[in-house]
Amino acid sequence: MTTADHLDRAVADPIGLVAELVADIEKELGTEAIRAVVTAVAGGRAKSRRLADALEKRPAVLTDGRSPAPRAIGDLLIELRKAGASAIAAPVCAECGKLLRTFQRQGQDWYCSVCGQETAECIACGNIRRVGFRDRKGLPRCKMCPDTDDRDPVTVVHELITTIAPGADRDAIAEALRRTAPQRPTYRQRLVWALEENPRLLTGEGYLAPHRAILRFIDLLHEAGVAGIVRPACPRCHRVVRVDKPLNGQRVCRNCIAKSRIEECVRCGARREPAIRDTRGRPLCPNCLVTDPANVEICIGCGNRRRVQNRTSDGPLCPNCCPLPILVCSICGRTAPGTHSRLTGLPRCGGCDRRQAHCTSCGRLRGIHSGTAEAPICGPCTAPDAALWRPCPTCGEAERLRSSGPCPRCTLKQRLHELLANGSGSMSPKLQALHDALASTERAATGLRWLSGGIVSTVLSDLGSGRRLLTHEALDELPGGKVVEHIRSVLVASGALPRRDEQMVRLERHVKDLVASHATAEGRKILHRYATWHLLRRLRRRSRGKETTYYQLQVARQHLRAGVYLLDWLEGQNLTLATCRQTDLERWMTSEDAPLRQEAGHFVRWALAQKIARDLSFPAERWNGPSQPMDDEARWATARRLLHDDTLKPEDRLAGLLLLLYAQWPAAISRLTVDHIEKTDAGVRIRLGAVPVELPELVAELALQQVEVRRSHAVLARTDWSWLFPGGQPGRPISAWAMGERLRKLGIRLAEARSTALFQLATELPAAVLARTLGIDITVAVKWQRAAAGDWGAYAAEVSRRNSEA
Repeated sequence: MTTADHLDRAVADPIGLVAELVADIEKELGTEAIRAVVTAVAGGRAKSRRLADALEKRPAVLTDGRSPAPRAIGDLLIELRKAGASAIAAPVCAECGKLLRTFQRQGQDWYCSVCGQETAECIACGNIRRVGFRDRKGLPRCKMCPDTDDRDPVTVVHELITTIAPGADRDAIAEALRRTAPQRPTYRQRLVWALEENPRLLTGEGYLAPHRAILRFIDLLHEAGVAGIVRPACPRCHRVVRVDKPLNGQRVCRNCIAKSRIEECVRCGARREPAIRDTRGRPLCPNCLVTDPANVEICIGCGNRRRVQNRTSDGPLCPNCCPLPILVCSICGRTAPGTHSRLTGLPRCGGCDRRQAHCTSCGRLRGIHSGTAEAPICGPCTAPDAALWRPCPTCGEAERLRSSGPCPRCTLKQRLHELLANGSGSMSPKLQALHDALASTERAATGLRWLSGGIVSTVLSDLGSGRRLLTHEALDELPGGKVVEHIRSVLVASGALPRRDEQMVRLERHVKDLVASHATAEGRKILHRYATWHLLRRLRRRSRGKETTYYQLQVARQHLRAGVYLLDWLEGQNLTLATCRQTDLERWMTSEDAPLRQEAGHFVRWALAQKIARDLSFPAERWNGPSQPMDDEARWATARRLLHDDTLKPEDRLAGLLLLLYAQWPAAISRLTVDHIEKTDAGVRIRLGAVPVELPELVAELALQQVEVRRSHAVLARTDWSWLFPGGQPGRPISAWAMGERLRKLGIRLAEARSTALFQLATELPAAVLARTLGIDITVAVKWQRAAAGDWGAYAAEVSRRNSEA
């Protein structure tokens, strides 16, 4: 066999070539055993070709075991000897000549564990020795001078995180730290050092992480629900995705890495990230890689040797044998897997095949068959052929029916009548409104799927037959869950049920269960007074008839649980609130098992005011200004991105700008309605407080666009709800938590961004104007003005001077 034949086989059959070269030397192992070892070591196509090429150029490495040679050859020698080969040499250390069972390499040379170690001057003792490890600053140390740190890594990280999110669960942090590097405690220690040096890695600057494990740690904390932890956004494209690729001292996403590696393909001239390089080191794009004659394979569909389009578990498929060919859609223009339309003969992608839109010819909501993405045309208008579009036997509308039954819209109406009608076939007025709302939904198939899911049909049938009363109390008897809550929201949005404060109901139920579960009768009595006549009463007074927000619910729950924890501890110490003294209270406050100790101060001060406790002191924390760092430059950079980045969703851009420019908390943003947007001849204004604010041009465009295109994700047709940011449940806005998550995915640190905006506005506006404009309490505005060191002593004089001049 000539050298040219070997080179051809190194590309066409690398495994067979390597197995033959080994079999020529090793006579004791069988051919099948040798091929099995070679297959296991060779790996993928590129690696196997490099292995075959290197062995073909220097087959003597099989008998002398000497480098330089690729790592794959050393692995092959070791595995062959483990399989029983006697004529195959073991790898040899390039420096001392020792036979190796495992090895490390520098470039193409192999070394044993002694010779391959790096030597340098130890930063501690100054001796030139082998580098045992590197300290927290990355400086070399010998094994005699370890960089010791006797602190518990979990304790250090927990203290760092509690400065960001007070009350963070220590066990959740410990589990996340363990899972970050389960078998490498020294690596966990380096992670802790890095976080200690820059805690802001946990609050959005994770792209500066020196170690990859920090990003894994942030993801685990985020999954565990630790508050205040922000997943980093890619510093280049600003998307909140996986960022673990180092680039110029930062960690970026895979797409940005690909863009940074763009080169011109030497074959076709396309500028893309190289998929491989030829023998001269020149880049080849992915298309040239798969179309290279050396890379074509036998298609399992047609049996021809062709370019591989798809790989299945049975083998490769060529482009002609793929189930869905790649086509340029005639409707949306995308290049995607699709089919040819039977009506027009033109290609149509899978997305347009499933998408529905209002036809520009007849105006009905139907499936798209022709036209463009901006001007779609339905099937009957594309090909008005009576043989294709049979009329529905119920409504008479032309549809492409798959069976002799009615169309989906009529099927939905029949199913609703079966569920909501009583035994006599009639329907109550309230359920009739529900029937009309569900029957007029834009997507009949969505309504049918909703009726067939979970317990929806059972509940609606019970309501229609009268087996269950149409009341909130009757629905409360059902097992709790999202399905029941969605049914309730549909009934409320259609007018079948009156609206009620669901968060307040949840809080009342939580109070009842928590108080009833307390051990002592005296404790239950105190908790009932505290929850009913203080927490709930104050919350109702502050809500002023509005629905309770999720965050208000959480604060009330924390205050109540803090009181429970304190009473439980007093009971364990054979004490009560009446017999508790200051030393006892301070002993509990300083103990390790005292959760929500700051929230417990609210309970203690209430007990003192009610004469339940005496001689106790639990001072309230005074707010002395924002604790988060103020980064006005980052705030404006994010605002500019939201103003001009058209790739982001318009509703997310508008919500982010309301936070960054007008210091609106997600709870306030989520409860805005279209009535808060006022369009006049002078411009567009938004009413956040008592005084409307005129919006800049770009923000005004986003606001008007959101008013027009806002859309809920519910099964109902659009009712009279007017939420600017509708939620997944009909008739309800997006939750404050969901709004916060959407803003966090934009890379916005909520508390820091709002504090920075309020701080800046407080330096420019008086407290009274700030309160009326932003809709915040006057006391809050005064505190922010003092924190910003604003001096408005001359403001009235300036306004008076301007009025007199006018």
